[in-house]
Amino acid sequence: MTYTSALVHDLLREGFDRSPMFNGRIKSLGPRYCPSIEDKINRFADKDRHQLFVEPEGWNTCEMYVNGFSTSLPEDVQFKAMRSIVGFENVKFFRPGYAIEYDYFPPTQLKHTLETKLIDGLFFAGQINGTTGYEEAASQGLMAGINAALKVQEKEPFILRRDEAYIGVLVDDLITKGTEEPYRMFTSRAEYRTLLRQDNADFRLTPKGFDLGLASEKRLRRMEEKREQSENFVQFFKETSISAEEANPVLEAKDSAAVSQQGKMFKLFARPNIGIEDVRKFEAVESYIRSHNPDREVIEQAEIQVKYSGYIEKERNNADKLSRLENIKIPANFDYSALQSMSLEAREKLNKIQPVTISQASRISGVSPSDVSVLLVYMGR
Repeated sequence: MTYTSALVHDLLREGFDRSPMFNGRIKSLGPRYCPSIEDKINRFADKDRHQLFVEPEGWNTCEMYVNGFSTSLPEDVQFKAMRSIVGFENVKFFRPGYAIEYDYFPPTQLKHTLETKLIDGLFFAGQINGTTGYEEAASQGLMAGINAALKVQEKEPFILRRDEAYIGVLVDDLITKGTEEPYRMFTSRAEYRTLLRQDNADFRLTPKGFDLGLASEKRLRRMEEKREQSENFVQFFKETSISAEEANPVLEAKDSAAVSQQGKMFKLFARPNIGIEDVRKFEAVESYIRSHNPDREVIEQAEIQVKYSGYIEKERNNADKLSRLENIKIPANFDYSALQSMSLEAREKLNKIQPVTISQASRISGVSPSDVSVLLVYMGR
């Protein structure tokens, strides 16, 4: 790791008039989350240094990538500035930094399947939809490919909901809200991120993958076995009682309040400072583990289900409420202009985006809850 300095910034500024990002040759917005060094100097003028990470390009190479120094400045300016960074005094370039600009088609022109609304059978995926990042492109390619294959087979489309996968959030965000700058998928964009955990990705998606022919039966059976074992383990904690005499020594060792009477293990295990290693000190738990021999994934899954049960249940209820709106379809090419009791902004946005369901309509920026109510009344709900 190293840092730029005021001297480095001054040397870089000398080339600003020759940078395509400043002289007008590049007109688009750059990615918000990894700005170029010249962007950082410009936008954060009060900072006299910026952090740089020196990353090896591979196991068997002497090439290093300077993370935090992406730039479109001329090579001579880059070289002079780079050699003024502490630790880089004798640096040599394999390749100078460069800038790219790509255009995109506003993704509000797409259906949830990533098929274009205007041209039947044409699917868009990746940076063409205004995203940045390898994972974003890969997930869109997967979804567009699946839906293109289903379309030619005349099968139902495959659409992931916002409470089922981050892919569902990404696609819905793009086609419902559009984007003005390169889009990245963040956990903060998902309102159901307690449900979208990495530990339950197999529960959420393996059955869907199997139905599409993308996951083997062996993998499906392994997932079903894991789910059954973890549910049985959680049930064991709900049904098994423990005496105060056995519980209190373990609770006191972890500075957790003692109990005065017998109670269910589930309640004790749900305490934030009590982990699986603590409850294994109870004979009943250790005996269960010895006889059922659950693997590490099953034990971890059971612990998560116990610890976060309240939050998971609350989020599931919210998701179920919204999925009821997801089931109310809006006819294709519906004319919102006729709904005079709806705000003008909502009518304009709805006519432009043409949402497929009431739930999608409710997520469009500028569509208020009262506009959704008008829509529900009109749809006979």
